[in-house]
Amino acid sequence: MAGAEDMNKYRSPLVSRYTSEEMSYNFSDKKKFITWRKLWIFLAKAEKALGLPITDAQIAEMESHAEDIDFAMAAEEERKLRHDVMAHVHTFAHCCPTAAPIIHLGATSCYVGDNTDLIALRDGFNILLPKLARVIDRLANFLEEYADLPTLGFTHFQPAQLTTVGKRACLWLQDLVMDVRNLERARDNLRFRGVKGTTGTQASFLQLFQGDHDKVEELDKMVTEMAGFKKAYLVTGQTYSRKVDIDCMSTLADLGASVYKICTDIHLLANLKEIEEPFEKEQIGSSAMPYKRNPMRAERCCSLARHLITLIADPLQTASVQWLERTLDDSANRRTFLPESFLAADIILSTLQNITEGLVVYPKVIETRIHNDLPFMATENIIMVMNNCFIYLKDFEFSLTTDECFQPSCSSPITAAVSVVKTFLAEEIRPLLEPYKANMDVKVELVL
Repeated sequence: MAGAEDMNKYRSPLVSRYTSEEMSYNFSDKKKFITWRKLWIFLAKAEKALGLPITDAQIAEMESHAEDIDFAMAAEEERKLRHDVMAHVHTFAHCCPTAAPIIHLGATSCYVGDNTDLIALRDGFNILLPKLARVIDRLANFLEEYADLPTLGFTHFQPAQLTTVGKRACLWLQDLVMDVRNLERARDNLRFRGVKGTTGTQASFLQLFQGDHDKVEELDKMVTEMAGFKKAYLVTGQTYSRKVDIDCMSTLADLGASVYKICTDIHLLANLKEIEEPFEKEQIGSSAMPYKRNPMRAERCCSLARHLITLIADPLQTASVQWLERTLDDSANRRTFLPESFLAADIILSTLQNITEGLVVYPKVIETRIHNDLPFMATENIIMVMNNCFIYLKDFEFSLTTDECFQPSCSSPITAAVSVVKTFLAEEIRPLLEPYKANMDVKVELVL
């Protein structure tokens, strides 16, 4: 909860109200500036290993102050210099006087800026994926429990044919399975910017190493490995291609679309009184109508998913207007959409986990609706028999009892639906969840 002194200024509700501590920290100033210092340490270590006159004492001094950040001093330096990276170079140098001459040696601002963003993107995906896996696990348990519970299926939101509650949940789960694969692909495709110099030519580093191109290439490789990446982009301008941001944000927008569809379905089913999201004992549905049981969790997911989906427009437009080797009009924009996309995805998944852990099914209501519409669904069987009659007129006697009209409408779709659920669980879901087994028992504390 914010202190009284914070009530006079706007604070993003994604941070102040909803998102998890781990995702909030991932995009925090503290993590960003600590990562900058770590990157300067990686650079100094690699430069020393490749022969530049850097001492162990200088590196040790930098390591001892990696998290010792005077934020007030950095803010004052930035006010004077109008340059955030140089402000932090000066602040770091102040507590590391011996290492001051070699901090940021040969690098440009994007060495720390872009590489830190890539680390945050990678770490953000690593935070989201176990959460998405938990949602899939909870839904898998749900569809297994209700695999054979008949329910009225809808097309165009009109009664169509019977399915099962579990089979319908397979539709939700199938989309989330695609999202897991998309997020894993986006994360695994990420590369490091590495040490590329001012315009991507590595000219400053080539000068430091007196024209030894092999050492410059080795420097890039060493720093990339220290940062935990397998590869660096071979080609950059001053920045890595902003199409990387498009790829990452599009997977999150895609996830937003999946959650929006799932929670809209839950919203509709709540109105039909067939399925309901969790509702606490002392929860109030409405200030004026206490009898109401508003699906507020599903509505929150839809609301934030809508925000997440719209954010994809930012990286699309940003990538399209990057002039030549770079222009700075990407900076302020990316400071907004990169963290907000992950923050929104984070709270959406936490909320959806809470929903899927406590979904309530009302079989009697479902059964009543089936019986009300069953006579109409029987017409499909009548039509099928009549078609056969016309095709095999000489050999087929048209005869159909009431039981024959109605029973197949109940049994055939249900048998097929149960089979789909069992196959889907065995072939798709359980193998997909195997890498995330250690993360399955985590509970979420939902801020309502």
